[in-house]
Amino acid sequence: MDYFRQYTRDSFRTTPATRKITFSHASENPLSTAPEQDQTGQARFLSSLGFGRPYIEAFEQRALENGSTLEDELLASGLVTTDAYFGAFARFLRLPFLPEIGPDRVTDLNKLDTQLSEPRFLRLTPLSGTPTLLIVPELARMASLKNMLDQRPRLLDEFAVTTPQAMRSAIWKAGEARRSAETQQRLFNTAPHHSARITLQGQQGFYSGVLLTLLILSLLFYTEAAFAYLHVTLTMLYLLTLLFRLFALVHAPRGNDAKSILPLRQENELPVYTVLVALYREEAIVGQLIGALERLDWPKSRLDIKLVCEADDAATIEAIQRINPGPHIEVVRVPPSLPRTKPKALTYALSGARGAFVAVYDAEDRPHPQQLREAYATFRNEPDEVACLQAPLIISNASSSWLSACFALEYSGLFRCMLPALAAHGLPLPLGGTSNHFRTAVLRKAGAWDPYNVTEDADLGLRLHRLGYRCGVIRRQTLEDAPTSLPVWLNQRTRWYKGWLQSWLVMTRAPFATARDMGWFAYVVFQLLIGGMLLSSLAHPLLFVSLAFMTIALRENGADLLLTWQGLLFFIDVLNIVGSYTIFVLMGRGRMIAYERRHVGRRWLAIPAYWLMLSIAAWRAVVELNTKPFAWNKTPHAPVAKNTHDPASSAEPKQS
Repeated sequence: MDYFRQYTRDSFRTTPATRKITFSHASENPLSTAPEQDQTGQARFLSSLGFGRPYIEAFEQRALENGSTLEDELLASGLVTTDAYFGAFARFLRLPFLPEIGPDRVTDLNKLDTQLSEPRFLRLTPLSGTPTLLIVPELARMASLKNMLDQRPRLLDEFAVTTPQAMRSAIWKAGEARRSAETQQRLFNTAPHHSARITLQGQQGFYSGVLLTLLILSLLFYTEAAFAYLHVTLTMLYLLTLLFRLFALVHAPRGNDAKSILPLRQENELPVYTVLVALYREEAIVGQLIGALERLDWPKSRLDIKLVCEADDAATIEAIQRINPGPHIEVVRVPPSLPRTKPKALTYALSGARGAFVAVYDAEDRPHPQQLREAYATFRNEPDEVACLQAPLIISNASSSWLSACFALEYSGLFRCMLPALAAHGLPLPLGGTSNHFRTAVLRKAGAWDPYNVTEDADLGLRLHRLGYRCGVIRRQTLEDAPTSLPVWLNQRTRWYKGWLQSWLVMTRAPFATARDMGWFAYVVFQLLIGGMLLSSLAHPLLFVSLAFMTIALRENGADLLLTWQGLLFFIDVLNIVGSYTIFVLMGRGRMIAYERRHVGRRWLAIPAYWLMLSIAAWRAVVELNTKPFAWNKTPHAPVAKNTHDPASSAEPKQS
């Protein structure tokens, strides 16, 4: 087998640049010095599939443009199926062809998962004492492999040909138990201080208990003084959070016209780009999702799309299979285990990511076709420490209800005002749960997603900053729909608040060490951003209670009460409420295009009710953090109505 080992080593050393041309005019062919029989053999093989010189030359040109191979472009074109192609390859080599591989014949050996990203050869468990080595042959290595088999005819009984998809499927299945356990435990075992598996750790739980006990005792025995100190503390912290949002409103990058959008050029030698989409009970929206992914402006030969499904979600898997997408789209089945969360599914699928970059989308997303190209161009222009880019999310159903209108304002303020302001100043970004673009190597080094954190996006953005990396933003948007049903919205928002609580607790376990890692100013910003958001949501109803008591006191004691410290608190409370609503609306509407503002209409007047609903969700999250910390409240999705026009689908969103 020494000759074959040398063949496989050479095969892995082969780069796209040295494999591009396998059949063309001698004067243009960089392999024209190769033996004439190489060209003849490849031509004869491709002719057997019905491809003549014009097709071959067209595929060669695409390979040169995309940095791929003729074989990649041929299979990505859809003109021939992988089974037909590799079946013909097997007949040409006089080897058996296995379109499917029994998982019981694959042993989960060390480093088996390396074959997920580059499937080339796999040894099967012998049947009847006959060993079998599965290979995925390459067109550029056809002559070498054919010569080897001609010189060693006994290998014809030991080798078999399969497809990359069949080999990956068998490897996924063979290693699923080990891979699932690793996914659940890796971050906790290697970096427990980054994991949310334990809600309150050690001294954190002790000090929390002490503070809660002191608060209860103070309220019981020093009621008036305790309420006064508590009121002052919450009011001033709320005011600091309000001022921070005002800072983001004032200092968000300005970019009002198309000239501010990063110009895109046609890049050559494109890398493979992995796209991960976690799906669970999404059979109704699979068609829309695949249609949106197919519109991405990235060569299919350089796309590695993984639809990550729970293995027991037969309805979603069957819906995908009915569509029968191309070879660039793969279904990854995650074995059922707890916690059943999106971050666990994404981390599981990351084991097989082939791309230099990874993008994450949700089932209902419709990303801008050029989003991958903008992300790639931005990564190339930024230093390596920029590990992640966040695309803006735009709500396309703002006109459906007051809930979706307020949701649209909230997303506009967050993704087109707050996050760009943070990124411009090199501050930590709590990422959105979709349309994140990562450098794959950095994502793996950082430990990927925490399977126990139910807002894995915010957690990962903060962790990257703590590890010395930075996150940025891009302009080309992703469209999605907001919930229009109050119970659905409440369940979703409760999960988000629960995850933000988890992230806040993780980052405050060792506050001084974390502040040193992040930088003290960045750590203060984190406290204002995440801690302030949690505080403002939890304390918001208390402001109205305070105003009600103060109004009663004014009626009883007269206006002179306004000149006391209680009057000062009253004015600050009013400022906090009115300022919160005003900044919320200004951050949102100011970044919307005219079409979006028309669809929001006067529904922004429902902001007070929306904020009270946020408070209910936040308090529910506090309860769930204690009773079911890792429960994932699933948000149901439905396809967009065909006559619905997506906002900003033909125009770039503003950044200011």
